[in-house]
Amino acid sequence: MAPRLQLEKAAWRWTQTVPPEEVTQEHIEAAYRIGLEPCQRGVCRRNCRGNPNCLVGIGEHVWLGEIDENSFHNIDDPNSERRKKNAFVGLTNLGATCYVNTFLQMWFLNLELRQALYLCPSTCSEYVTGQGIPKDRDYEPQTICEHLQYLFALLQNSNRRYIDPSGFVKALGLDTGQQQDAQEFSKLFMSLLEDTLSKQKNPDVRNIVQKQFCGEYAYVTVCNQCGRESKLISKFYELELNIQGHKQLTDCITEFLKEEKLEDDNRYFCETCQSKQNATRKIRLLSLPCTLNLQLMRFVFDRQTGHKKKLNTYIGFSELLDMEPFMEQKDGVYIYELSAVLIHRGVSAYSGHYIAHVKDPQTGEWYKFNDEDIEKMEGKKLQLGIEEDLAFLQELVERDNCKFEEWCNEMADMRKQSVVRGKIKHEEVKELYQRLPAEAGCPYEFVSLEWLQKWLDESAPPKPIDNTACLCSHGKLHPDKISIMKRISEYVADYFYRRYGGGPRLNVKALCKDCVVERCRILRLKNQLNEDYKTVTNLLKITVKGNDGFWVGKSSLRSWRQLALEQLNEQDDDADQNNGKMNGDAQNKDESTEEKREEEEELNFNEDLVCPHGDLCISENERRVVSKEAWKKLKQYFPKAPEFPNSKECCSQCKILEREGEENEALHKMMASEQKTALQNLFQDKCRPCLGSWPQETDELYIVSQFFVEEWRKFVRRPTRCSPVSSVGNSALLCPHGGLMFTFASMTREDSKLIALIWPSEWEAIQKLFVVDHVIKIIRMQTAETSPESTLFDSEPKLCPECREGLLCQQQRDLREYTQATIYVHKVVDNKKVMKEAAPELNVSSSEAEEEREEAKPEGEQDPDFNQTNGGAKRQKISHQNYIVYQKQGIRRSTRHRKVRGEKALLVSANQTLKELKIQIMHAFSVAPFDQNLSIDGKILNDDTATLGALGVIPESVILLKADEPIADYAAMDDVMQVCMPEEGFKGTGLLGH
Repeated sequence: MAPRLQLEKAAWRWTQTVPPEEVTQEHIEAAYRIGLEPCQRGVCRRNCRGNPNCLVGIGEHVWLGEIDENSFHNIDDPNSERRKKNAFVGLTNLGATCYVNTFLQMWFLNLELRQALYLCPSTCSEYVTGQGIPKDRDYEPQTICEHLQYLFALLQNSNRRYIDPSGFVKALGLDTGQQQDAQEFSKLFMSLLEDTLSKQKNPDVRNIVQKQFCGEYAYVTVCNQCGRESKLISKFYELELNIQGHKQLTDCITEFLKEEKLEDDNRYFCETCQSKQNATRKIRLLSLPCTLNLQLMRFVFDRQTGHKKKLNTYIGFSELLDMEPFMEQKDGVYIYELSAVLIHRGVSAYSGHYIAHVKDPQTGEWYKFNDEDIEKMEGKKLQLGIEEDLAFLQELVERDNCKFEEWCNEMADMRKQSVVRGKIKHEEVKELYQRLPAEAGCPYEFVSLEWLQKWLDESAPPKPIDNTACLCSHGKLHPDKISIMKRISEYVADYFYRRYGGGPRLNVKALCKDCVVERCRILRLKNQLNEDYKTVTNLLKITVKGNDGFWVGKSSLRSWRQLALEQLNEQDDDADQNNGKMNGDAQNKDESTEEKREEEEELNFNEDLVCPHGDLCISENERRVVSKEAWKKLKQYFPKAPEFPNSKECCSQCKILEREGEENEALHKMMASEQKTALQNLFQDKCRPCLGSWPQETDELYIVSQFFVEEWRKFVRRPTRCSPVSSVGNSALLCPHGGLMFTFASMTREDSKLIALIWPSEWEAIQKLFVVDHVIKIIRMQTAETSPESTLFDSEPKLCPECREGLLCQQQRDLREYTQATIYVHKVVDNKKVMKEAAPELNVSSSEAEEEREEAKPEGEQDPDFNQTNGGAKRQKISHQNYIVYQKQGIRRSTRHRKVRGEKALLVSANQTLKELKIQIMHAFSVAPFDQNLSIDGKILNDDTATLGALGVIPESVILLKADEPIADYAAMDDVMQVCMPEEGFKGTGLLGH
C-alpha cells in the first residue's frame, strides 16, 4: 500500500511540465487518480485512503463468508428474564435499597404474616363494588398494606425473574441513593405496619404483628435494704444483644439478662424506704413471640472518633435455640428454629451491602437472597406453596404476567425481524461487493468512503447518500476530496441511489477542470517561487527613476516569500481540514472561530501601507518604490493586492489628522509639564499626609479619589499616549444626599486604597488646574490633650450614618450572596498548619499567580527597515507604525490568594450547605464527610444544614481541614458503596409519619 502523501504527489507530478492552459482530460483523470490499480484482499491489510479504487478494509469482512444469525441483532433472549421453575423471585436494587429487599424477602417467607396480609381487604373502589379493575389502567396501591400485598403476590406467582419494588419504596418516601441501617428500618416499618393493621376488624389481621414479632419483658429492680421489688413491663420486637467479648449467641443473651448493681451515685430511690438505696436491676423475659428477632449490635458508637464503627467479631450459633433457661417461667417449650440471617457485607458502618440467608418454611431449604439474584444453598427441590387465597391479587399478578409475556413475544419478534433483515443484507452485500469495483473503460461514479462504511455497518441502516460536503465551489467533485471518496461501478451506484436515495451523483462529468487548472497554477508557482524570489531581490536593487514604479510596504517586501508560500498552502490546509470534517474529526467550533478571527486580524500583502481611510498612508518610512518588473512578479502571487503607482498622492484626511495630532501632542506635553511642576510631590508620591499620624503643620487636609490620582499620573508620564485629566470627580465618594461615605477610622484602614489625602497648598493648585465637583475636607479639632488617641476630627461634608450603614450592609450582603466563587481548603497534617505566608513563592498555582504589567516609557521610534524577521516558520503580523501598542512593564503583585502545598481551590456558592461542601471536599481530598473537621478563622464548622454564607465563608476564604481516621478498604465492596453524610436516618420519610 502506497502512502497517501506519495499517491498525492504522483497524482500531480505532471504539473511540473504542463502549464495550466494545456491541461487535458488525461491530466484531469490523473489528478483524480482514476488510473490507480485497485488493491486485492489478502494483499492490502487496510484501506488505502489515497486510492479511490481501493475497496479493501471498509467493513466488508463482516459480511463475507458464513455468519451466525445471532450476530444480526443485539437483543438478549427475553427468556433470560423469565422465572425458572420452582425458583424464588428477586427484587431490583434501586440504588442503595438492598436493606429493604432483604427484609421484604424475609417477611414474604413468613407464611403467617403473608396469609394475614392477603386477608386484609382492599380499598380499591372497583374491587369493592365488584366491577373488577379496568384493563386499560394500571393498579396503584393506596396504602402500605396494599403495596405489601401486591409485592407478596408478585413474589409468589410472577413469571418474572425479578420485580421492581419502586412503588413500595416511593410510598415510604425512602431515598434510593442513601444506605440506611437495616434493623432501624425493620423496627420502624413494623411499628408502621402494626399501627396500620390496628384498624382492621379481623383479629387475625389486626394482631398479626404482635403475634408474630412481639414479646414482653420486665425491668425488675430489687432494693437491697428492704427487699422491695418494682417491675416495669415493656413490649419488645427484637432483643438487642451486645457481642463485644463474646463468641456464642447464648453468652450474648446471658449478658443481656445479667443483673446490674445500682450503687453510689447510681443508687435507686426506694418507695418503701423513702430514700436512695443500693439495689440490683435485671431484665426478666415474660413471653416470647412466634418469630424471635435477635439483633447483634455490630454497629457501635466510637467515643474517640464520634462516629459509628462496625465490629467484625465472630459469633457462633446453632440452628436450634432453646430459650427456656432464660425465661422467668420455665413451664413451656421455647425452642426456636433458625429461619433467617441478615448479613451486612463491608468493613464500615457507613457503607456496604445487605444480603439475607432465608430458610423456606415449606421445604426447610436455605436460599441466599441478593437483590435480583437468588441462589439455592443446599437441599432438595423447591415446591412453592399456592394454597393461599389471593382473591383479586391473583388477577393483578396474572395481568402483570400477561404484560411480561407480551414483552417476551415482542422481543422475540424483534430478534426474528433483525435476523431476517440481516440475512437480506448479507445476500445484498455478498452480491454487490463483487460488482463494486469499476472496471477499466466502464462507467463509474464516486461515493464517499464514510457512507460505504455505514452501508457495511451492521449496527444501523445507512442514511441517504450525501455528497454535498465534497463539492468544490463549481458544484463538482473537489480534487482534494478524492482521498475520502471511492470509485464504484455505475451498476452498484444505480442500486444504491434507487434503494437509499440521496445525491448529487458524481460521475465522470463531475471531475472539475477549473479546480485542476487552478491547482496546476498554484503548484507551478510554488515550484518557481525560489527563482522568482531571487529575481525580485535583484530587481529591488535597481533604483527606480521618475514615476514608473509602484509603492510597496516595507513589511510586505520583507516577508513576501513567506506570505506567498502560506497563500499557496492555504488551499491544501483547507482541504485537510475539510477531510477531517468529512470523517468526524471536525475542529472544535470555538477553536475554528478563534483561528479565523486571528487570520482576519493579519494584514495581507501590501495592506501595511493602506491607511484607515483605504488610501495610501502618509508615512514614507513604511513604504518604498519598486520597478514595474518587480511589481509584475509580485502580482502573480498576490493578484488582489492594493496597487499604488509612484505618482499616487497620499491620503489627504491623514495629513489633516497628522497636523491636528502634532498640535494636540504639543498641548498635552505643555499641560503635563505644568501640572507636574505644580504637584511634584503628589506625582512622585512623596511626603504624603496620613490620618493615623496627623501632620503638625496644618489642621486641614483635603480628599480626592485614588482613581483620579492614578489616572492623572498616567497622563503626566505619557502625555502623548494618554488622555488628559480635566476634572476631579469626588461625587463617587459621597452618598446621594451629599454626605461622606467613609469614617475617619475606615480611611486609615480598609478604605485607604480608595482615597488620597491632599495638602492645602496642593488643593489650591488642583482647583486652578482641574474642575472640582465637590470639595471634601478633613479638619482636626483642637483639644487640650496632646495624645494622638484623643484627637478629634470633623469633615465637610459631614458623614452620612444611614448611607454608611447601608454601604456596609451591602458589602456584607455581597459577600454572603456570591455564586461560583473560589475558596481554598487547606488540609492540616499532624495538627500542624502550613502557613501560607511561610513561603508564598513556593508551589504557587500558575492560574492564580496573575501578574499585571504597568506601561513603560517608549524608547523612541524604530525604523521598520531595520526590524528584521527571524525567518521562522510562523508568520509575523504586519501592523501600522502609528498604532504600536507598548507592552506593559513592571510587575504588580496580585492581591488574590496564592495556593500552597496541601491546599486546593473549590468553586462554591453562598447558598449551598456545609453538607454539600463536605461532599466536594470528599472528592478533592478522599476524606469521607464524617471524618472531616472543618474550621475557619478558629471557628468550628459543624452545622451541616447551614449555608456557607451564614457560616461566614466568603470568597477567597481559607478553610482548615483536619481528617479523622479514614474508611479502610474504601473500594473492596462487591456492591456499589455509599459514603454517607452524618446520619439523618429516616427523617422525612413515611416511616416516621405515623
